[in-house]
Amino acid sequence: MSESDPDRNGPLDGRLVIDLSHALAGPHAAMMLGDLGARVIKVELPDGGDETRGWGPPFVGPPQAPESTYFLSCNRNKESVTADLAGEEGRDLLRRLVRRADVLVENFRPGSLDRLGLSPKQLRAWNPGLIVLSISGFGHDGPHGDRAGYDQIAQGEAGLMSLTGAPGSPTKVGTPVADLLAGIFGVVGVLAALLERGTSGRGQIVRTSLLSSVVGIHSFQGTRWTVAGQLPEGSGNQHPSIAPYGLFPCSDGHIQVAAGSEPLWRSVAAVTGLDPRDPRYAANADRVRNHAALTADLEAVFARDTCAAWSSRLDEAGVPVGRVRALDEVYAWEQTRQQGLVIEVGHPVLGPITLPGPPWRFEDGDAGRDRHTAPPTLGQHDASVRAWLAQAEADDAQADDAEAHAAEADGGEAESDRIAAGHGAADDPGR
Repeated sequence: MSESDPDRNGPLDGRLVIDLSHALAGPHAAMMLGDLGARVIKVELPDGGDETRGWGPPFVGPPQAPESTYFLSCNRNKESVTADLAGEEGRDLLRRLVRRADVLVENFRPGSLDRLGLSPKQLRAWNPGLIVLSISGFGHDGPHGDRAGYDQIAQGEAGLMSLTGAPGSPTKVGTPVADLLAGIFGVVGVLAALLERGTSGRGQIVRTSLLSSVVGIHSFQGTRWTVAGQLPEGSGNQHPSIAPYGLFPCSDGHIQVAAGSEPLWRSVAAVTGLDPRDPRYAANADRVRNHAALTADLEAVFARDTCAAWSSRLDEAGVPVGRVRALDEVYAWEQTRQQGLVIEVGHPVLGPITLPGPPWRFEDGDAGRDRHTAPPTLGQHDASVRAWLAQAEADDAQADDAEAHAAEADGGEAESDRIAAGHGAADDPGR
């Protein structure tokens, strides 16, 4: 376990995480653990490091030291050290780190670490209390367990693309959601394993995959098939089971309306002038069956005025409504900033930069970080981490020597007491 840094705080303060992962799923998981206060040491290859350092454009910064905005998105609150795990020196550094760690995150193709002599079994032999988070593409066993995992392939294989976009036009989600969900589900497993270790004292191997992360969010679309036998398909920007619920064009843009109950439908009808008693629209099931007609009626009404005007009227009537914002609008929005979803950090090459912030807030006590660090440059902490490790090992050796001397002194004193007690017994006239 790492020593607590006064600049670090949060529920995982004092925990040490070794991040062997690359690309997105694993780095996102390790970043979340760092956001929660853990110390995260990212181990990268000396030649190029994490491949996302080269994913772009866009790149920012000086031409001689360009930084990938992709890498910046998933590596805040980490330190970077370089090591070749295929070499003895690199494996030795990892062994020394693992012995002090609480968690190790990896997302190598199944079997890759085993071939390096770094299987989960070996890692836990070095540290029986270690929790290993292992993320794969399609699972660690089964007929497809050895396949490489990439987000868009997983979105397709796990059915998500068949549910997204217009009917007959499979569409990927605009962010790498399979990767991100695998990281999130992995962190849930790690936190549960840390809690369990507090009782058992044992470490754990936590496994998840891009496939399982997407199947895990099928939600009602999954039970449409498994229970009702109805095969879902893409429904564009309209909800397949609730109406009206979706995207509608106005005279100057788009709004989204969510009428998830009969009272809300009646409010929509009152604002737009539609007849709530129209037999085509009388109940939600009727509106879903006739969603094309209902959508056409609403689009004709909404086209008469602006997004702001319709949003104001619907909001005043208590109907959930929202704009479709571009990302520049999202990050400039007062609500986003007030929720702590935008953070400022100082980067060693780029200077002050703005990053998306952690998605949670802790209201009670000193439970969340109040200081974030920028994603590291490659090998930025080579010297400081190695120096910390050497000092920590020296301190341990000194403590072990002191304990051994104390035990030796206690043993000598006990032997003297035993001898003295023996003499006393021999001289005792009562024996």
